[in-house]
Amino acid sequence: MKSIVITGAAGFIGSGIVRYLQGRRLILVDRLDHPEKNRNLADKIYEQLLPIEGLFSYLEGKGSEIEAIIHLGACSDTLETNTDFLYENNTLYTKRLAEYALKHSIRFIYASSAATYGDGSRGFSDDHALLPFLQPLNPYGQSKHNFDLWALKEGILDQIVGLKYFNVFGPNEAHKGRMASMVYKMVPLIQKEGVVRLYKSNDPANFGDGEQCRDFIYVKDAAAMTCSFLNDKRGGIYNIGMGTITTWNQLATAIFDALHLPIRIEYIDMPPDLSKQYQNYTCADMEKFVSGKKTSTLYHIKSAVADYVQSHLLKDQPW
Repeated sequence: MKSIVITGAAGFIGSGIVRYLQGRRLILVDRLDHPEKNRNLADKIYEQLLPIEGLFSYLEGKGSEIEAIIHLGACSDTLETNTDFLYENNTLYTKRLAEYALKHSIRFIYASSAATYGDGSRGFSDDHALLPFLQPLNPYGQSKHNFDLWALKEGILDQIVGLKYFNVFGPNEAHKGRMASMVYKMVPLIQKEGVVRLYKSNDPANFGDGEQCRDFIYVKDAAAMTCSFLNDKRGGIYNIGMGTITTWNQLATAIFDALHLPIRIEYIDMPPDLSKQYQNYTCADMEKFVSGKKTSTLYHIKSAVADYVQSHLLKDQPW
């Protein structure tokens, strides 16, 4: 049995993929720089855990021993402004891994990002013809987009798989801090104060307060969809989402229901700087992903939130 290399393996989606692939030969790559990342891997079985800096040395002479590389390791902070750092970690590192994988006929699956869609005015289609027209809103999104464009220009995009994850939430995200999902942040607030505070609409003609929309997807589904490309040999960029919208009001209601508490939502003013770049609507176009696939997601928003809250957050139990 050949090995599967997973970068970012102690992180949020990465550790979920490690869980999903238990029973396979796994080589993990990450930096255990947070106690919660240690917990994410605590009960999982794998052959080796490598530091990020040691991966390319490890790969020397092992091309025939590796089935696939799932590359999720990157700076995922959407507020990071150091473009040189993002280029090294998110763009250049991915280029080197892709070139190695192609040279040795290894399946290469990497994380792009829904942040590449910018304000959404150009839609959320994963059609390659639209890539040159996308305008990310921040350096993080641009660093991901730059690799997508490079792969398109080099003519290799159809030989690899890039995944644009939408609003993923679920267990194993405790280390993410300010980048953790709103479900993770809302639960302790509701437990302490019995209330959720949502932003008032900055576009009341089209969206009511709390009626702004997101495509939320549970991490257990995101992991399964990612791993489906180990057998599905198609290449290209694919959205990873539900293809349906959930309003913030619906999300908050699902959390109150999971906690068996009365619903209490208050609306607060949106900060002016956030209002200028706020997305009122995101929804993944999933047509390309589901074409020819028999896989289906396991959770809808209510059951996903209930599973996360009751099986993981309230029990302080990773996945």
